Amino acid sequence: MTETNALARAGAVGDRAAPPAGWRHWIALAVILAGTFMTFLDFFIVNVAIPSTQRDLLASSAQIQWVVAGYGLAYASCLITGSRLGDVYGRRRVFMIGLAVFTLASLACGVAANPATLITARVGQGLAAALLFPQVLSILGVMYSGTDRVRAFVAYGMTLGLAAVGGQLIGGALIQADPDGLGWRTCFLINVPIGALALFLTPRVVPESRAEDRSRLDLVGAALVTLGLVAVVLPLVDGREQGWPAWTWICLAAAVPLLLAFVGHQRRRAARGRTPLIDLRLFGERAFSVGVASVLVFYAGLASYFLVLALYLQQGNGLNALDSGLTVTPMGLGFFATTIVARRLATALGRHLPSLGALLLAAGLVATSLAAGHIGTTGSVGWIVPALFVDGLGMGMVTAPLISTVLAGISPRHAGEASGVLSTMQQVGNAVGVAIIGVIFYGVLGRGAGRTVAFPDAFRSSLIYVIVLDVALAALVQLLPPNPTRAPTRAPTRAPTRAPTRAPDQGTRPGHPTRAPDQGLTPGTAGGFADSVGM
Repeated sequence: MTETNALARAGAVGDRAAPPAGWRHWIALAVILAGTFMTFLDFFIVNVAIPSTQRDLLASSAQIQWVVAGYGLAYASCLITGSRLGDVYGRRRVFMIGLAVFTLASLACGVAANPATLITARVGQGLAAALLFPQVLSILGVMYSGTDRVRAFVAYGMTLGLAAVGGQLIGGALIQADPDGLGWRTCFLINVPIGALALFLTPRVVPESRAEDRSRLDLVGAALVTLGLVAVVLPLVDGREQGWPAWTWICLAAAVPLLLAFVGHQRRRAARGRTPLIDLRLFGERAFSVGVASVLVFYAGLASYFLVLALYLQQGNGLNALDSGLTVTPMGLGFFATTIVARRLATALGRHLPSLGALLLAAGLVATSLAAGHIGTTGSVGWIVPALFVDGLGMGMVTAPLISTVLAGISPRHAGEASGVLSTMQQVGNAVGVAIIGVIFYGVLGRGAGRTVAFPDAFRSSLIYVIVLDVALAALVQLLPPNPTRAPTRAPTRAPTRAPTRAPDQGTRPGHPTRAPDQGLTPGTAGGFADSVGM
């Protein structure tokens, strides 16, 4: 990866077409965000569909974990490579390939007749998302400038927020509607017409662009990091169900030399003047090393919490998918309430904001655990609603400012690369977190012989894991370098020779917006929000 200016690789434009004019200008934004919404929604919507999917396909607990973790693992392993493919072969082209594969994989998920087919299709969705998602902000940076770019980033951030907090409600509504008896399959099949329409419109309204720097892909590095991650996640997901046979411990042990080999390969590649997947000099900055740990810890708890919450509400309390989604809605309301004021809070509190948010989230989870103990399997789930609202408040205080707070402490020359690696760590945390919490949840459930009355204990035991992670996060964030309160950055003066109609090519690292020359993006703004919720 090349060094960058404060979240941007402002490279020269390759063979790109002129940005679309008039109504096509905004149709293009809708098309791009439709693809973004699908890929982000599918990580969250699957949680509410898990119980009915397990019943329909007679899936084991390990197979159900792979439905969630397989997507995140494939996504994480190929995210940075996906970004480089767009730089080299054209962002629109790679976006379309990713969109086409994602649409086909969604169709395969929707018609899956057994767990193995569903897991394979979910991995395909993750690989496709890794191609599609990194292109989005690069394309937006090319197409829009000035206030139009700010509007585009706001729309991007709100799209991700809607997908994240509305995923379970949308999924519940689709499953409850049950068109043609499809049930949980509608959560995947809904992507097919949307993806097909977006594919039809993309070449007509979205311009092509490439980065000036088109260095070769690091395929060996990508293979090593993928094998290393699989060696960690595979035994954690499958080991408990199989009684922890020898191969699980061999896999976990093999993960260490595989990841060390990846580190050595990155160093050798950089020493030879080639572009590595990760510039290891980043870890020399305290803000980055602490930031990586913080992101891993937070996201290891986030995705896993949504999984066990859905299992508890539906399989433990007998709620249908729609009622489960409606029960979780207050969490979304709390999330949006604190996200709206995130900019002002971040300006006033700096790094203390995500720490306070993590502690508030931990308090909400303690309240959730107490409510679950009171409810059991027969009480009213209304007791859990206030605690879920507090959970949402805490999530909004962490999710929105965390990435931008971390990046604020990193030197500008490394900020773009750091944002890409942190985005990848989000997905790694998701996959590993689901694997670990599965060991806890299904372990406790197994001791109760899988009976319904064991679900509250399994859920509450899992919450202890998430609470510990949130308390650890609160402490970790305090290790970040203190950053001064920053006012919004003013737009720099344009050079007289620069054509006012030309939008600068804003290459991005996967999953994160650039600091555009026309508009500064500070923690808590639309850019910061998009940064923080991007997977």
